[in-house]
Amino acid sequence: MLVVISPAKNLDYDTPAVTKTFTQPEMLDDSQALIEQCQTLTPAKIGSLMKISDKLAGLNADRYAGWHTPFDTNNAKQALLAFNGDVYTGLNASSFSQDDFDYAQQHLRILSGLYGVLRPLDLMQAYRLEMGTKLDIGDNKNLYQFWGERISNKLNEAINIQGDNVLVNLASNEYFKAVKPKSINAEIYTPVFQDCKNGQYKVISFYAKKARGMMARYILKNQLTEVSQLQKFDTAGYQFSPQKSKGNELVFTREEQL
Repeated sequence: MLVVISPAKNLDYDTPAVTKTFTQPEMLDDSQALIEQCQTLTPAKIGSLMKISDKLAGLNADRYAGWHTPFDTNNAKQALLAFNGDVYTGLNASSFSQDDFDYAQQHLRILSGLYGVLRPLDLMQAYRLEMGTKLDIGDNKNLYQFWGERISNKLNEAINIQGDNVLVNLASNEYFKAVKPKSINAEIYTPVFQDCKNGQYKVISFYAKKARGMMARYILKNQLTEVSQLQKFDTAGYQFSPQKSKGNELVFTREEQL
């Protein structure tokens, strides 16, 4: 099965990578076009476009200005180790063996506003460009229009190589909107994580993001091949709920955290 996840806003380029193995992103020509457009933006425009502080806007203007190829381990880092948000806390890739990284390289993809689709070991330079950003690029009014079918096509390549027709969607809605489900040559399954709070089960963003990372880790570490195996996921107290699940939406619930 192929797993897709979202990137993170927070990045870690200070901690040394735990693997020396790396690859190059496969959609760098597209990334170059986006960077050239971003380099025309003033910090004020970046701040307004992304709704971020002046400090962050200045940081990202500097990132755009300094972005350049070729990528190497002196100016870039493997994507799975560079992202540092809640999903990646759940994934805990810093504890992966080389075999885990090799398996993840075939079975995990990271959706990205700048890089399109990243493999775990693809080097990337620091950036911030969320998929929902309304950035004008030529005739395209946003990144969804810019990427069009290209992200779906790249995922189909990975689906074909890894050998079955199952895609597990562990990405956020913002990022999975860049995928065209009707174009995907696979059955798409979406795990949903609900926590009990005040007697009601609901998706709580912080917990759900971490749970998506834990589910991705569970799939990769155990090298799962069957959808039915997903139902055995029980990390951090989550349990599969057949009553709440419907069709290809697999719901996992957890009792209230004390």
